[in-house]
Amino acid sequence: MNHHATDAHTLAAAYALGALDDDERRAFDTHLQTCEACRQEAAEFEATTARLAAAVSQPPPAAVKAQVMAAVDGVRQLPPRVPAASTAPVLGGILRRRAVPLALAASVAAAVLGGVAVWQTQNGQELEEQARQTQQQLDEVSAVLAAPDARTVHGKAANGALTTVVSSDRQNKAVFTAADLPAPGAGKTYQLWLDHDGTMLPAGLIDHDGTVVLTGDPADAGAVGLTLEPDGGSPRPTTAPLLLMAMPA
Repeated sequence: MNHHATDAHTLAAAYALGALDDDERRAFDTHLQTCEACRQEAAEFEATTARLAAAVSQPPPAAVKAQVMAAVDGVRQLPPRVPAASTAPVLGGILRRRAVPLALAASVAAAVLGGVAVWQTQNGQELEEQARQTQQQLDEVSAVLAAPDARTVHGKAANGALTTVVSSDRQNKAVFTAADLPAPGAGKTYQLWLDHDGTMLPAGLIDHDGTVVLTGDPADAGAVGLTLEPDGGSPRPTTAPLLLMAMPA
């Protein structure tokens, strides 16, 4: 697929997520040789994607392998799938990047939901709700990462945690990821905040390494804060910020 020069700068997220076709990837590889900004942005997206995948992935139940192997003999092999010829490659590429949950959702969902599909019948509605919430989170995270205007900033909290914020004005959402986050301690939790001209508004809770979509409206926020609060969170910060990181520009 051919792109105008201005279009190439919007493909960094899709490139990092593996959502470009072969022609697009070759064209973007060529573009990266002369564009330092896109090289840096693609590297940031790749690092963020790895953190997100590690944060939300979890091993399947121990019984899954045995159940899958026992069921293999009863599954009929399907004929090879032959892709239909496309009459609108440009539109197809756009829809693939914007409508499909992309490589992040596909890979992480496989890790998180693959086991659930096998054993959810044993756990009923509780597991179905867990799977639904997990899929919703993946969809929201993927939408932010794949947005053409997605921007990334990295930081380090006072307690040593490595943090990443990815925001999109078009999606009006921001994603927060923490790694190496120490345990908050009994009766405590970490709380996220959006700084609106000096007023700190609650933006969600996080008590271990992972990824959350910030609640609230990030559109006018200047920074993301992180504090240690009583379990359940607080309406206003009660401790000094461990992190106050400017929103991605």
